Amino acid sequence: MGIFAILIFLFLGSVEGFSTKSQPCHYSKDRMCKPALANAIFSTVAFVLGAVTSLVSGFLGMKIATYANARTTLEARKGVGKAFIIAFRSGAVMGFLLAASGLVVLYIAINLFGIYYGDDWEGLFESITGYGLGGSSMALFGRVGGGIYTKAADVGADLVGKVERNIPEDDRRNPAVIADNVGDNVGDIAGMGSDLFGSYAESSCAALVVASISSFGINHEFTPMLYPLLISSIGIIACLITTLFATDFLEIKAVDEIEPALKKQLIISTIVMTVGIALVSWLGLPYTFTIFNFGAQKTVYSCPVQDVADSCRTGAATNVIFGLALGYKSVIIPIFAIAFSIFLSFSLAAMYGVAVAALGMLSTIATGLAIDAYGPISDNAGGIAEMAGMSHRIRERTDALDAAGNTTAAIGKGFAIGSAALVSLALFGAFVSRAAISTVDVLTPKVFIGLIVGAMLPYWFSAMIMKSVGSAALKMVEEVRRQFNTIPGLMEGTTKPDYATCVKISTDASIKEMIPPGALVMLTPLIVGIFGVETLSGLLAGALVSGVQVGTFFFMAILSSIYFLPCCIDNHTASIQIAISASNTGGAWDNAKKYIEAGASEHARTLGPKGSDCHKAAVIGDTIGDPLKDTSGPSLNILIKLMAVESLVFAPFFATHGGILFKWF
Repeated sequence: MGIFAILIFLFLGSVEGFSTKSQPCHYSKDRMCKPALANAIFSTVAFVLGAVTSLVSGFLGMKIATYANARTTLEARKGVGKAFIIAFRSGAVMGFLLAASGLVVLYIAINLFGIYYGDDWEGLFESITGYGLGGSSMALFGRVGGGIYTKAADVGADLVGKVERNIPEDDRRNPAVIADNVGDNVGDIAGMGSDLFGSYAESSCAALVVASISSFGINHEFTPMLYPLLISSIGIIACLITTLFATDFLEIKAVDEIEPALKKQLIISTIVMTVGIALVSWLGLPYTFTIFNFGAQKTVYSCPVQDVADSCRTGAATNVIFGLALGYKSVIIPIFAIAFSIFLSFSLAAMYGVAVAALGMLSTIATGLAIDAYGPISDNAGGIAEMAGMSHRIRERTDALDAAGNTTAAIGKGFAIGSAALVSLALFGAFVSRAAISTVDVLTPKVFIGLIVGAMLPYWFSAMIMKSVGSAALKMVEEVRRQFNTIPGLMEGTTKPDYATCVKISTDASIKEMIPPGALVMLTPLIVGIFGVETLSGLLAGALVSGVQVGTFFFMAILSSIYFLPCCIDNHTASIQIAISASNTGGAWDNAKKYIEAGASEHARTLGPKGSDCHKAAVIGDTIGDPLKDTSGPSLNILIKLMAVESLVFAPFFATHGGILFKWF
């Protein structure tokens, strides 16, 4: 963070040779704006603010989740309803903490920066973009590092524990079980929290930048200018009302009421938020206004498993083939949905509409994070119950909570990938506007080479992460095997394993291995920008299209858990039919394994039991899918967002000094 902050200052300060004299405004040449050196200083400060806010939110989220894990386990002795309330409220604390802290820090920064900038709103909100860059850069390391940590432990624990030693999941005899449970907090709590915080910060900054060069900024209309922040404010109130339905108004009395209660959270929050946004739009926006649209002003008016499980009969290879086929096919519907959203929002209010659409998705971020954090809290509650040797009845209750928690993981990743696509496009539009590019012509060689390199980046990035997970998992497997083979009495349960060594393997691997992919993402725009803004615009377009496709493929890998997991607990045969059509890739492999383990139907019992060749094939498929759905896929969201917001922050430098290399030829 410190090194990159220095780069921001040096690059942006050099635009005007570190001059302290006022310069003509970029968009309004008849007016004078603050010097580039001021933009460099305030952008650097905003970057640090965003990064620190992201780090603190992730740290506090992990702290809350760690306290909540054991409490949820203990409450499960009284019933599934009591345990649900503890787990959900704990997730809600993190959700509201992140949403509120992100909003208040951004609002304070705008007002403090405004003391210096005065009427120069163009410079003010251009410097604020550093806030989004800071949040997203820390999200990259949270996602990549957290994903490597949790999947190295998960894969090592499953391969040796389940496949080779045939012991239950979360068995305290497994040396990797502590690292596995810690990894849930690192990857699913801190990683997801920082990811969604980055999306929130970037979408807010993109909307503010576009608004500052539109009629809101030109006419200095403060309330309409802060319309993006008003949306987020109303979102917090809407989520607070929604949370009461899960914890106070509707009491959970049975296992089959858990998942409907979580789904109602999304429905209720959407309804309440729709009313709230309509009210804010009516009160906060003028009847007609103009939005900057690629060099022109656009006038806007008031808005009117079972298949996968069966494939395990013939081994792991066919299991993998079936899962991949489902994953590729499942990209279709989400892409059409995103495309429709982009078309409609852009038609209404150009790139500002796209940015506001992303904020609309993220307006219920508190509820989204609440139900997402609920997942790993419930998962670890089950692990604690198993390791503590508590009764089988308590483990059944925590498993029921965990089943619904797998659903919430899909919901969280859905927020992430959908908002990432919209946010990245909005940031791309803001960058193109700031770099004074009217069109991006793919037939131009400068643009086309950037396009194909950008399309390649998500695959290079994914390859680096997958290799890192594989290397760390290999060390974990070797260590777990060593302990089982050399520690007397470990399998009999008379001796404790060396948990600390396994934790150290995951920790060291996550810290070391996250640096290369992080450097790839953060340095690529800086290097390509030297070739010119046209080449960089091609890079961003290629990475956006390719990254969304690959990211959606990985996201849809876990979407099947929405439909599948309850049938494992409740034995609803009809739900299994939905699972057949929804299961795909990592989620399909994961759920095929759970389907066999649960033995909740006659068909499932013919594939089992645990330890059978069919079950071992399912476990292998699950371990292959783990890094796909929990490491590479989620990290791609940040790749496309981070490169876009970084390009926007450095746009003044690239517009002034870019294209140097091409000038030599």
